[in-house]
Amino acid sequence: MTPTWCGIPVYNNAATIADVARRCREQIAHVVVVDDGSTDANLRELLKGLDVAVIRHPSNLGKGAALLTAFQYAASHGAEYLITLDGDGQHLPEDLPKFVCRLSPDVILLGSRDEIVGKMPQSSRFGREFSDFWICVETGAKVVDSQSGFRAYPLKRVLSLPLESKHYNLEVEILSRAVWAGLEVQSVPIRVWYPEPSKRISSFHPIRDNFRISILHARLVLRQFLPIPHRALAENSKSSRANGERFRHLLRENASALGLSTAAALAVFLSIVLWPWGFVPLFYIAWRLHLNKMLVAAIYLLCLVPALPEFCLRIGRAIVQTEARPHLAWFIGSHIMALIATPAVALLVYAAVRRRAGTRLCSETGK
Repeated sequence: MTPTWCGIPVYNNAATIADVARRCREQIAHVVVVDDGSTDANLRELLKGLDVAVIRHPSNLGKGAALLTAFQYAASHGAEYLITLDGDGQHLPEDLPKFVCRLSPDVILLGSRDEIVGKMPQSSRFGREFSDFWICVETGAKVVDSQSGFRAYPLKRVLSLPLESKHYNLEVEILSRAVWAGLEVQSVPIRVWYPEPSKRISSFHPIRDNFRISILHARLVLRQFLPIPHRALAENSKSSRANGERFRHLLRENASALGLSTAAALAVFLSIVLWPWGFVPLFYIAWRLHLNKMLVAAIYLLCLVPALPEFCLRIGRAIVQTEARPHLAWFIGSHIMALIATPAVALLVYAAVRRRAGTRLCSETGK
Protein backbone atom coordinates (compact mmCIF):
# COMPACT_ATOMS: atom_id res chain seq x y z
CA MET A 1 0.00 0.00 0.00
CA THR A 2 1.24 3.51 -0.84
CA PRO A 3 2.81 5.16 2.26
CA THR A 4 0.32 7.92 3.13
CA TRP A 5 0.37 10.15 6.17
CA CYS A 6 -2.08 12.62 7.63
CA GLY A 7 -0.77 16.01 8.83
CA ILE A 8 -2.58 18.39 11.18
CA PRO A 9 -1.17 21.88 11.83
CA VAL A 10 -2.42 23.17 15.19
CA TYR A 11 -2.36 26.48 17.01
CA ASN A 12 -4.45 26.83 20.18
CA ASN A 13 -7.04 24.19 19.29
CA ALA A 14 -6.89 22.23 22.56
CA ALA A 15 -10.68 21.85 22.66
CA THR A 16 -10.89 19.96 19.36
CA ILE A 17 -7.50 18.48 18.43
CA ALA A 18 -7.76 15.26 20.48
CA ASP A 19 -11.04 14.31 18.80
CA VAL A 20 -9.74 15.26 15.33
CA ALA A 21 -6.47 13.33 15.80
CA ARG A 22 -8.30 10.24 17.11
CA ARG A 23 -10.71 10.19 14.15
CA CYS A 24 -7.83 10.71 11.69
CA ARG A 25 -5.95 7.82 13.28
CA GLU A 26 -9.01 5.61 12.71
CA GLN A 27 -8.75 6.34 8.96
CA ILE A 28 -4.96 6.46 8.40
CA ALA A 29 -2.20 4.57 10.19
CA HIS A 30 0.29 7.46 10.34
CA VAL A 31 -0.71 10.86 11.74
CA VAL A 32 1.57 13.77 12.61
CA VAL A 33 0.36 16.77 14.60
CA VAL A 34 2.49 19.92 14.35
CA ASP A 35 1.97 22.15 17.37
CA ASP A 36 2.85 25.62 16.09
CA GLY A 37 3.69 27.15 19.49
CA SER A 38 0.29 26.64 21.14
CA THR A 39 -0.17 28.26 24.55
CA ASP A 40 -3.47 26.67 25.60
CA ALA A 41 -2.26 23.13 26.31
CA ASN A 42 0.64 20.68 26.21
CA LEU A 43 -0.31 18.70 23.11
CA ARG A 44 2.16 15.89 23.83
CA GLU A 45 0.33 15.22 27.09
CA LEU A 46 -3.10 15.85 25.59
CA LEU A 47 -2.55 13.39 22.72
CA LYS A 48 -0.64 10.78 24.73
CA GLY A 49 -2.03 7.35 24.03
CA LEU A 50 -3.46 8.16 20.57
CA ASP A 51 -0.45 6.73 18.67
CA VAL A 52 0.19 9.95 16.75
CA ALA A 53 3.47 11.82 16.29
CA VAL A 54 3.58 15.29 17.86
CA ILE A 55 6.14 17.91 16.81
CA ARG A 56 6.27 21.27 18.58
CA HIS A 57 7.55 24.62 17.38
CA PRO A 58 8.92 26.60 20.34
CA SER A 59 7.01 29.66 19.12
CA ASN A 60 4.25 30.44 16.64
CA LEU A 61 5.89 30.45 13.20
CA GLY A 62 2.76 30.38 11.03
CA LYS A 63 0.57 27.74 9.41
CA GLY A 64 2.86 27.52 6.39
CA ALA A 65 5.84 26.74 8.59
CA ALA A 66 3.82 24.04 10.36
CA LEU A 67 2.87 22.49 7.02
CA LEU A 68 6.49 22.51 5.85
CA THR A 69 7.50 20.75 9.07
CA ALA A 70 4.81 18.13 8.46
CA PHE A 71 5.98 17.66 4.84
CA GLN A 72 9.59 17.14 5.88
CA TYR A 73 8.77 14.86 8.81
CA ALA A 74 6.45 12.62 6.81
CA ALA A 75 8.88 12.43 3.87
CA SER A 76 11.76 11.54 6.19
CA HIS A 77 9.67 8.63 7.50
CA GLY A 78 9.00 7.21 4.05
CA ALA A 79 5.70 8.88 3.21
CA GLU A 80 4.89 9.53 -0.45
CA TYR A 81 1.71 11.51 0.22
CA LEU A 82 0.53 13.79 3.00
CA ILE A 83 -3.12 14.61 3.51
CA THR A 84 -3.61 17.75 5.57
CA LEU A 85 -6.64 19.05 7.41
CA ASP A 86 -7.28 21.64 10.09
CA GLY A 87 -7.31 20.85 13.78
CA ASP A 88 -10.27 23.07 14.68
CA GLY A 89 -12.88 20.42 13.90
CA GLN A 90 -14.33 22.08 10.79
CA HIS A 91 -13.04 19.30 8.51
CA LEU A 92 -14.42 15.79 8.93
CA PRO A 93 -11.67 13.11 9.13
CA GLU A 94 -14.22 10.61 7.82
CA ASP A 95 -13.69 12.25 4.39
CA LEU A 96 -10.05 11.09 4.30
CA PRO A 97 -10.85 7.96 2.20
CA LYS A 98 -12.12 10.25 -0.57
CA PHE A 99 -8.53 11.48 -0.95
CA VAL A 100 -6.77 8.16 -0.43
CA CYS A 101 -8.50 6.49 -3.38
CA ARG A 102 -7.46 9.30 -5.76
CA LEU A 103 -3.80 9.82 -4.88
CA SER A 104 -1.49 10.44 -7.85
CA PRO A 105 2.18 11.54 -8.00
CA ASP A 106 1.44 14.51 -10.29
CA VAL A 107 -1.81 15.70 -8.72
CA ILE A 108 -2.67 17.88 -5.72
CA LEU A 109 -6.12 17.03 -4.41
CA LEU A 110 -8.03 20.00 -3.06
CA GLY A 111 -11.05 19.63 -0.80
CA SER A 112 -14.00 21.58 -2.19
CA ARG A 113 -16.46 22.58 0.52
CA ASP A 114 -19.60 21.34 -1.23
CA GLU A 115 -21.63 20.33 1.84
CA ILE A 116 -21.67 23.00 4.54
CA VAL A 117 -23.11 22.43 8.01
CA GLY A 118 -23.78 25.73 9.73
CA LYS A 119 -23.28 29.12 8.13
CA MET A 120 -20.13 29.97 6.21
CA PRO A 121 -19.07 33.60 6.88
CA GLN A 122 -19.62 35.91 3.91
CA SER A 123 -15.97 36.95 4.15
CA SER A 124 -14.95 33.32 3.61
CA ARG A 125 -17.18 33.02 0.54
CA PHE A 126 -15.72 36.13 -1.06
CA GLY A 127 -12.19 35.18 0.00
CA ARG A 128 -12.56 31.81 -1.69
CA GLU A 129 -13.78 33.41 -4.94
CA PHE A 130 -11.06 36.07 -4.79
CA SER A 131 -8.29 33.52 -4.24
CA ASP A 132 -9.56 31.23 -7.02
CA PHE A 133 -9.56 34.23 -9.39
CA TRP A 134 -5.95 35.17 -8.70
CA ILE A 135 -4.70 31.61 -9.11
CA CYS A 136 -6.48 31.49 -12.46
CA VAL A 137 -4.78 34.79 -13.41
CA GLU A 138 -1.37 33.43 -12.44
CA THR A 139 -1.67 29.95 -13.92
CA GLY A 140 -4.71 29.72 -16.20
CA ALA A 141 -5.97 26.77 -14.12
CA LYS A 142 -9.54 26.69 -12.85
CA VAL A 143 -9.09 25.86 -9.17
CA VAL A 144 -12.11 25.42 -6.91
CA ASP A 145 -11.84 26.44 -3.24
CA SER A 146 -8.16 27.32 -3.17
CA GLN A 147 -8.43 28.39 0.49
CA SER A 148 -9.42 24.94 1.68
CA GLY A 149 -6.90 23.38 4.06
CA PHE A 150 -8.12 19.81 3.42
CA ARG A 151 -5.67 18.61 0.75
CA ALA A 152 -3.53 15.73 -0.45
CA TYR A 153 0.05 16.49 -1.50
CA PRO A 154 2.51 14.30 -3.43
CA LEU A 155 5.50 14.98 -1.20
CA LYS A 156 8.32 14.48 -3.71
CA ARG A 157 6.82 17.06 -6.09
CA VAL A 158 5.82 19.58 -3.43
CA LEU A 159 9.19 19.51 -1.69
CA SER A 160 10.82 20.27 -5.07
CA LEU A 161 8.87 23.53 -5.45
CA PRO A 162 10.69 26.82 -4.68
CA LEU A 163 8.39 27.76 -1.78
CA GLU A 164 9.09 30.90 0.22
CA SER A 165 5.96 31.57 2.30
CA LYS A 166 5.60 30.62 5.96
CA HIS A 167 2.05 31.65 6.87
CA TYR A 168 -1.42 31.16 5.36
CA ASN A 169 -0.01 32.36 2.04
CA LEU A 170 1.92 29.09 1.65
CA GLU A 171 -1.23 27.19 0.69
CA VAL A 172 -1.85 29.66 -2.14
CA GLU A 173 1.80 29.65 -3.26
CA ILE A 174 1.87 25.85 -3.44
CA LEU A 175 -1.06 25.77 -5.88
CA SER A 176 0.31 28.40 -8.28
CA ARG A 177 3.84 27.02 -8.32
CA ALA A 178 2.56 23.45 -8.66
CA VAL A 179 0.52 24.34 -11.76
CA TRP A 180 3.52 26.21 -13.20
CA ALA A 181 5.56 23.04 -12.65
CA GLY A 182 3.06 20.95 -14.63
CA LEU A 183 1.10 19.38 -11.78
CA GLU A 184 -2.70 19.17 -11.83
CA VAL A 185 -5.04 20.41 -9.11
CA GLN A 186 -8.19 18.34 -8.81
CA SER A 187 -11.21 18.84 -6.57
CA VAL A 188 -12.55 16.40 -4.00
CA PRO A 189 -15.99 17.18 -2.52
CA ILE A 190 -15.84 17.43 1.26
CA ARG A 191 -18.09 18.34 4.13
CA VAL A 192 -17.30 21.20 6.47
CA TRP A 193 -18.78 22.30 9.77
CA TYR A 194 -19.00 25.93 10.85
CA PRO A 195 -19.88 26.41 14.54
CA GLU A 196 -21.58 29.52 15.85
CA PRO A 197 -19.39 32.65 15.60
CA SER A 198 -18.90 32.76 19.38
CA LYS A 199 -17.44 29.25 19.36
CA ARG A 200 -15.06 29.65 16.41
CA ILE A 201 -11.33 29.69 17.07
CA SER A 202 -9.22 30.99 14.21
CA SER A 203 -5.62 32.15 14.08
CA PHE A 204 -6.22 33.89 10.73
CA HIS A 205 -5.59 37.62 11.15
CA PRO A 206 -7.79 39.45 8.62
CA ILE A 207 -5.45 42.41 8.08
CA ARG A 208 -2.00 40.87 8.51
CA ASP A 209 -2.66 37.59 6.69
CA ASN A 210 -4.66 39.17 3.86
CA PHE A 211 -1.79 41.60 3.37
CA ARG A 212 0.69 38.71 3.15
CA ILE A 213 -1.52 36.92 0.64
CA SER A 214 -1.89 40.12 -1.42
CA ILE A 215 1.88 40.62 -1.50
CA LEU A 216 2.31 37.00 -2.60
CA HIS A 217 -0.18 37.41 -5.45
CA ALA A 218 1.55 40.61 -6.55
CA ARG A 219 4.89 38.76 -6.71
CA LEU A 220 3.40 35.83 -8.61
CA VAL A 221 1.63 38.12 -11.10
CA LEU A 222 4.86 40.06 -11.72
CA ARG A 223 6.65 36.75 -12.31
CA GLN A 224 3.94 35.73 -14.75
CA PHE A 225 4.52 38.91 -16.78
CA LEU A 226 8.01 37.65 -17.61
CA PRO A 227 7.99 35.39 -20.70
CA ILE A 228 10.42 32.99 -19.04
CA PRO A 229 9.44 29.28 -18.87
CA HIS A 230 8.82 27.77 -15.46
CA ARG A 231 10.78 24.74 -14.32
CA ALA A 232 8.67 21.67 -15.08
CA LEU A 233 8.37 18.77 -12.64
CA ALA A 234 5.73 16.91 -14.65
CA GLU A 235 4.42 16.89 -18.20
CA ASN A 236 1.32 19.04 -18.63
CA SER A 237 -1.27 17.09 -20.62
CA LYS A 238 -3.36 20.20 -21.36
CA SER A 239 -0.97 21.42 -24.04
CA SER A 240 -2.37 19.01 -26.65
CA ARG A 241 -5.90 20.36 -27.18
CA ALA A 242 -7.86 19.76 -30.36
CA ASN A 243 -8.93 22.84 -32.33
CA GLY A 244 -12.54 22.69 -31.17
CA GLU A 245 -11.45 22.24 -27.58
CA ARG A 246 -9.10 25.23 -27.86
CA PHE A 247 -11.99 27.42 -29.02
CA ARG A 248 -14.21 26.25 -26.17
CA HIS A 249 -11.35 26.93 -23.77
CA LEU A 250 -11.07 30.51 -25.06
CA LEU A 251 -14.78 31.03 -24.43
CA ARG A 252 -14.60 29.63 -20.90
CA GLU A 253 -11.20 31.06 -19.97
CA ASN A 254 -11.30 32.79 -16.57
CA ALA A 255 -15.09 33.08 -16.95
CA SER A 256 -15.87 33.80 -13.29
CA ALA A 257 -17.53 37.08 -12.36
CA LEU A 258 -14.22 38.50 -11.13
CA GLY A 259 -12.33 37.16 -14.15
CA LEU A 260 -14.68 38.59 -16.78
CA SER A 261 -15.09 41.94 -15.01
CA THR A 262 -11.30 42.28 -14.75
CA ALA A 263 -10.89 41.47 -18.45
CA ALA A 264 -13.59 44.04 -19.30
CA ALA A 265 -11.99 46.72 -17.11
CA LEU A 266 -8.54 46.19 -18.63
CA ALA A 267 -9.95 46.22 -22.18
CA VAL A 268 -11.97 49.40 -21.68
CA PHE A 269 -9.15 51.33 -20.02
CA LEU A 270 -6.36 50.47 -22.47
CA SER A 271 -8.62 50.67 -25.55
CA ILE A 272 -9.54 54.25 -24.64
CA VAL A 273 -6.28 55.75 -23.34
CA LEU A 274 -4.15 54.09 -26.06
CA TRP A 275 -6.68 54.37 -28.91
CA PRO A 276 -6.25 52.81 -31.47
CA TRP A 277 -3.00 51.01 -30.53
CA GLY A 278 -4.12 49.59 -27.21
CA PHE A 279 -4.31 46.07 -28.64
CA VAL A 280 -0.52 45.61 -28.28
CA PRO A 281 -0.26 45.84 -24.45
CA LEU A 282 -3.86 44.68 -24.04
CA PHE A 283 -3.43 41.29 -25.67
CA TYR A 284 0.00 40.74 -24.11
CA ILE A 285 -1.45 41.29 -20.63
CA ALA A 286 -4.50 39.15 -21.43
CA TRP A 287 -2.22 36.38 -22.70
CA ARG A 288 0.20 36.42 -19.76
CA LEU A 289 -2.51 36.77 -17.09
CA HIS A 290 -4.95 34.28 -18.64
CA LEU A 291 -7.80 36.76 -18.98
CA ASN A 292 -10.73 36.02 -21.28
CA LYS A 293 -9.35 36.97 -24.69
CA MET A 294 -12.71 36.71 -26.45
CA LEU A 295 -14.22 39.38 -24.19
CA VAL A 296 -11.07 41.52 -24.47
CA ALA A 297 -11.23 41.37 -28.29
CA ALA A 298 -14.96 42.19 -28.34
CA ILE A 299 -14.57 45.26 -26.14
CA TYR A 300 -11.49 46.44 -28.06
CA LEU A 301 -13.43 46.28 -31.35
CA LEU A 302 -16.35 48.19 -29.80
CA CYS A 303 -13.97 50.93 -28.68
CA LEU A 304 -12.65 51.44 -32.24
CA VAL A 305 -15.63 53.61 -33.18
CA PRO A 306 -14.35 56.92 -34.72
CA ALA A 307 -16.59 58.98 -32.44
CA LEU A 308 -14.65 57.92 -29.33
CA PRO A 309 -11.44 59.97 -29.85
CA GLU A 310 -13.46 63.02 -30.89
CA PHE A 311 -15.54 62.78 -27.74
CA CYS A 312 -12.40 62.46 -25.60
CA LEU A 313 -10.90 65.53 -27.30
CA ARG A 314 -14.00 67.55 -26.53
CA ILE A 315 -13.80 66.60 -22.87
CA GLY A 316 -10.09 67.49 -22.77
CA ARG A 317 -10.55 70.84 -24.52
CA ALA A 318 -13.28 71.75 -22.08
CA ILE A 319 -10.74 71.23 -19.30
CA VAL A 320 -7.64 72.91 -20.79
CA GLN A 321 -9.70 75.72 -22.43
CA THR A 322 -7.53 75.90 -25.56
CA GLU A 323 -7.34 74.49 -29.08
CA ALA A 324 -3.55 74.85 -29.24
CA ARG A 325 -2.61 71.80 -27.18
CA PRO A 326 -4.46 68.84 -28.71
CA HIS A 327 -2.15 66.19 -27.20
CA LEU A 328 -2.74 67.47 -23.67
CA ALA A 329 -6.47 67.71 -24.37
CA TRP A 330 -6.48 64.11 -25.65
CA PHE A 331 -4.50 62.85 -22.64
CA ILE A 332 -6.83 64.51 -20.14
CA GLY A 333 -10.04 63.69 -22.00
CA SER A 334 -9.18 60.04 -22.67
CA HIS A 335 -8.20 59.41 -19.05
CA ILE A 336 -11.36 61.06 -17.73
CA MET A 337 -13.42 58.96 -20.12
CA ALA A 338 -11.53 55.78 -19.21
CA LEU A 339 -11.81 56.40 -15.47
CA ILE A 340 -15.58 56.77 -15.81
CA ALA A 341 -16.20 53.94 -18.28
CA THR A 342 -13.86 51.34 -16.73
CA PRO A 343 -15.59 50.83 -13.35
CA ALA A 344 -19.02 51.20 -14.93
CA VAL A 345 -18.42 48.42 -17.46
CA ALA A 346 -16.65 46.23 -14.89
CA LEU A 347 -19.56 46.48 -12.44
CA LEU A 348 -22.07 45.82 -15.21
CA VAL A 349 -20.22 42.67 -16.33
CA TYR A 350 -19.75 41.47 -12.73
CA ALA A 351 -23.45 41.92 -11.92
CA ALA A 352 -24.56 40.23 -15.16
CA VAL A 353 -22.33 37.18 -14.62
CA ARG A 354 -23.36 36.81 -10.98
CA ARG A 355 -27.03 37.10 -11.89
CA ARG A 356 -26.66 34.53 -14.67
CA ALA A 357 -24.83 32.16 -12.31
CA GLY A 358 -27.56 32.63 -9.70
CA THR A 359 -30.31 31.98 -12.25
CA ARG A 360 -28.56 28.81 -13.47
CA LEU A 361 -28.10 27.55 -9.89
CA CYS A 362 -31.79 28.11 -9.11
CA SER A 363 -32.86 26.23 -12.25
CA GLU A 364 -30.54 23.30 -11.44
CA THR A 365 -31.85 23.02 -7.88
CA GLY A 366 -35.46 23.40 -8.98
CA LYS A 367 -36.09 26.57 -6.95
